[in-house]
Amino acid sequence: MTSPGRTLRALLAAQDRPLMLPGAANALTARVVEEAGFGAVYVTGAGVTNTYLGVPDHGILTLDELCGHVEAMCDVVGIPVVVDADTGFGNALNVQRTVRRLERAGAAGLQLEDQVSPKKCGHFAGKDVISVGEMVGKVRAAVDARRDDDLVIVARTDARATEGLAAACERMQAYSEAGADVLFVEAPESLEEMRYITENVPGLHVANMVEGGRTPVLPRRTLQELGFAVALYANATMRGAVVGMREVLAHLDKHGDTLEAGRLMISWEDRQALVRKPEFDELEERYAATAERRRAR
Repeated sequence: MTSPGRTLRALLAAQDRPLMLPGAANALTARVVEEAGFGAVYVTGAGVTNTYLGVPDHGILTLDELCGHVEAMCDVVGIPVVVDADTGFGNALNVQRTVRRLERAGAAGLQLEDQVSPKKCGHFAGKDVISVGEMVGKVRAAVDARRDDDLVIVARTDARATEGLAAACERMQAYSEAGADVLFVEAPESLEEMRYITENVPGLHVANMVEGGRTPVLPRRTLQELGFAVALYANATMRGAVVGMREVLAHLDKHGDTLEAGRLMISWEDRQALVRKPEFDELEERYAATAERRRAR
């Protein structure tokens, strides 16, 4: 049986790169991503923090909370799940535990970043980074901790904001040599900076497309020409969902009912299909029939 990590590696090696990687903040969204035909889904730490806790991405989410979400998502989708593991929830030893827990939860890959703790969203001001040596130790710890050698380790640096682009690329090279499979320079501020990254650091690179953030949002073809292997849209689904919720609530507030709001919502039937209710009905009937047969004996 092919492991999730091996499946993800095959997607990363495909000729039609970059891999389009939408984010999901919960299991239902992960199902929608899979239903839409995407080959993999990203568990967004910011999105989980925003939706589950209702607070900004300031390193508040715990490992237990993240693992619960990852387990739920991996249980309901068949596509590889890539997990935003923030700073690894501590030092190199904590990183090892984080990797093992997320791998057991079903992750195909996970991302670690070199911010100090508590971290912040990569497009916020006021970030700081740990030393290169400390992050190299974390990457090595992650590589050593994985049970499946195909589990993909993504190393991210936020040093562009604090040390400059050249230093960020030097960090990427060091993290690659430590064993990172995919490289992620967060928040480059122009197309030229993005080109500099892929031209100066060999390897597979992530382009984080944050609408309203510091990095220009570019078409897939342009990202392909620049040499990026992954186009990450971490929170597009969540932000779109909030627009939908607001539209439904505005209709309810204005009209006092949802009689004419059907166009703003999925149908009852579509909702049940999305969560696989017919499959559960079939299982319920199967096991009930088994119980009846046993009682008949």
